[in-house]
Amino acid sequence: MMRAELRGWRAAALVAAVYIYFLIFAQFAFLQRLAALGFAGDCLNFAMASMAIGGMLASLLAPIRFRRANSASRLRLAMGGCALSALLSLLPLELWSAVAVAAAVGISLGFATVTLVADLRNWAADGDPLWMAALGTGVAYLACNIPAFFTAPAKIQSIIAALLCVLAIGFTRPAPSPARSEIPNKTDAPAFPLVLVAFLALVWLDSAAFFIIQQTPALKADTWQGTAHLWSNGILHFSGAILSAALLTRCSIRITLAASVAVLGAACLLLAQPQHIGLASLLYPVGVSLYSVALVAYPAVLGHLPDAKTRAQRAGALYAIAGWAGSALGIGMGQHLGHVPPAFVGVAMLVVLMPLLPALLRTYWREMTVVSVALLFAGVLFIGPLRPQSRAPLTQIERGRQVYISEGCIHCHSQYVRPGSTDELLWGPTVPLALVHQQQPPLIGNRRQGPDLSQVGGRRSAFWLKMHFFHPAVVSGASAMPSYAFLFADSRGADLVAYLASLHSPNYSLHQTSVDRWQPSAQAFASASPERGRQLYQQDCATCHNAGGATHREWGGLFHKIPPDLSVGPWRVLDPAAPSSQLTVQIARIARFGIPGTDMPGHEVLSPEQAASIGLWLAGQIPPPSRKTPQTISQGDRP
Repeated sequence: MMRAELRGWRAAALVAAVYIYFLIFAQFAFLQRLAALGFAGDCLNFAMASMAIGGMLASLLAPIRFRRANSASRLRLAMGGCALSALLSLLPLELWSAVAVAAAVGISLGFATVTLVADLRNWAADGDPLWMAALGTGVAYLACNIPAFFTAPAKIQSIIAALLCVLAIGFTRPAPSPARSEIPNKTDAPAFPLVLVAFLALVWLDSAAFFIIQQTPALKADTWQGTAHLWSNGILHFSGAILSAALLTRCSIRITLAASVAVLGAACLLLAQPQHIGLASLLYPVGVSLYSVALVAYPAVLGHLPDAKTRAQRAGALYAIAGWAGSALGIGMGQHLGHVPPAFVGVAMLVVLMPLLPALLRTYWREMTVVSVALLFAGVLFIGPLRPQSRAPLTQIERGRQVYISEGCIHCHSQYVRPGSTDELLWGPTVPLALVHQQQPPLIGNRRQGPDLSQVGGRRSAFWLKMHFFHPAVVSGASAMPSYAFLFADSRGADLVAYLASLHSPNYSLHQTSVDRWQPSAQAFASASPERGRQLYQQDCATCHNAGGATHREWGGLFHKIPPDLSVGPWRVLDPAAPSSQLTVQIARIARFGIPGTDMPGHEVLSPEQAASIGLWLAGQIPPPSRKTPQTISQGDRP
């Protein structure tokens, strides 16, 4: 008995592995990788079109010469192709290599899905294939919404997706057991063309809503941003998958698809209204899981198909047309319209409900007439307000705030200076909490892995922010922040810089008073050492202040004032007549808090001992003013 149960769980594991690969890699990580490589606009569309074409062709060709005897080998080959494609995406791809990898992703997925579904009853062995499909689907959606996984860098997501595919290869052994009987339904499944059109409408709706949420920062913030939203989505997806299996077992595929289109259609309509986004975020994952389980179960067990080859043919046609083509149509609708038209939702509902209408009309024609009249009256009153309202164009700062939200900056940066703490010296003045809560949405942040940004516009110039987005680890020493250079392939980078540059309070200048009074304590000076200062200088300062530094070489001509070579003396901002001890304090203060109104940033994360070390080393390196040469004066006092 235990061995039989394990064989059933193996089918669920295979379904989960394929779904996780599709959801987290093909839909998310691969797109992020392409964006990080600078692909945008037509180039990005070209790559994604090649994935869709590869998936469609593989789905249609997979049933050729399909036999149970080699289904395990086919699945191993397909999962290996999925893993290899994910790893290849980590390479520095050019356009044509990216197109080739995208096509490989589609081809591998196409072969994997058709092969797995066509023989799912045999992978499940003595287990229930329908419930195994539901469990695998629900677990996949739940896993993809685990916050640490969902918000992980694209490279990590790609590696994990590849490892899961490799692990799934082990679940294909031993060979599938003899086929089990079909899962009984209370009513026969509708004709295949009706099922195909119904799934096409559902995938179209789902893909359009998915794309719109992804590309609308306000919607994304209210549906997918934050730990609470992600856990809620995962649990709702899992619950929807279990509900789908119950409906498919106890009722029929007709009822399941009807429930799915009702829930998913309602979510699409509610997304157009800001006040209803919360409800839409609850309905959307349930509607998606309801039809997703049916999409796996129909060709596998619900279609009453006699052999694996016939099931593969139906699955291939279903996934090529409803899956890949429906997804492309939905994304196209989202790109061109920016919303799901209520009329299209109505047509989709009619298409999906069509197989139910004859039986309902014969039995409940009076009730159906009353309901139709009520729905028509409600539609007249309700559809008008659902049309997207015209809004004034967003300012650059407002657009930048949306980019900040959509890129998940809240996961590493806070925007809240804690009153009465060292935050006030490091990051700037406090803001009343009531004002923070008035923001829509508030951006206090999940955790502080990087510096607080609530007053960053007073501490950093716009030019420095741009340099930092291109090469964080170079500009900011040992920063763990990834590069966001891809944002500058369009206007998003400039918008984000404008937003961050705007983040400072009107009373920020008062903060400078505290900074001007700061100096390392006697204990900090006692612990400081010039050698430690030299090391810190090489890590944090040399990139700009050495002529051969990486930032100096790349951006030197764009600085408002070129950073001086500190080996000849920073006399532009220091008092040359000051004693050595005072110079050391001045340098330590500049190293930690920068120079207001310039591109010279502070390094607030430096401890007082570290800042004192830099001060000691630099004060000992710069020549006194009495020995300045004409070249020294030229570099040190550059305008």
